Amino acid sequence: MIGVFDSGSGGLTVLEALHRALPDRDFLYFGDHARAPYGVRDAQEVDAFTREAVVSLINAGCRLIVLACNTAAAVALRPLQQTWLPYNAPDVRVLGVHVPLVEAITRCDWNTSVPIKRAEEKKRTVAVFATPRTVETGSFVTEITSRSPHITVLQQACPGLAGAIEAGASLQEIDSLVAGYVDELMSQEGAQEIDSAALACTHYPFAYDQFRTALPPHVDVLTQPLMVAAALEDYLRRRPECDQPGNGTLTLLTSGDPTRLNGIIKRLPPAFQNFKQINPGLAPV
Repeated sequence: MIGVFDSGSGGLTVLEALHRALPDRDFLYFGDHARAPYGVRDAQEVDAFTREAVVSLINAGCRLIVLACNTAAAVALRPLQQTWLPYNAPDVRVLGVHVPLVEAITRCDWNTSVPIKRAEEKKRTVAVFATPRTVETGSFVTEITSRSPHITVLQQACPGLAGAIEAGASLQEIDSLVAGYVDELMSQEGAQEIDSAALACTHYPFAYDQFRTALPPHVDVLTQPLMVAAALEDYLRRRPECDQPGNGTLTLLTSGDPTRLNGIIKRLPPAFQNFKQINPGLAPV
């Protein structure tokens, strides 16, 4: 069984893509709606909440876990992989949703230890739209430029956008928020050179049309769900011992009130709307 964790419902965009790509796998999704959004919390809280969720998913039987929250992945993935899992759960693998996006932008494998120099590479500029906490970590800047120094990364924090999407805000409100953040991004020095814009929050695919409209036509808009699905397919081909085919079941859990999850989940198929309430330790409320 594969665990998928997000601070709220944004990770459902990833779960839907994963389920389509791997229909014979069993998935357990946990949305920490009661404590969302993570994007405005301090790093210590994000790290603690993410580790708590990972422990809970391990206890539920997951041996492969996807952090489908960019904030959680940016803050907690490396500490989990480097200092916690080896001593507490060495047979468990935790993957971050941001990894395939970095690989797509840089055209470098995540495990690349030194920058790859290509004679044909020319200088590029990419934009990253993300939550305030993700931007503050600087993780995308570090991970991209350490692999491809010829790429300049312009970041744009989008406070309130994930929360508005989560709550099912009107299209007019989302239009206004996205347009404002794109304007801020385009006012940065060098923004006219942008060739790609990464939507580095799993909530933001629900606002893809707004970003596409607000950004210049030549800018390629990158989203994560299909990238993550393709990457996980490849990962399982190379490491089949990490998870075995099951019955294609979907189990959806939330730390919040399922009756109040009437925002973005209503835009997904019925199979992705049937949540059961649990506490953060994955015990029934």
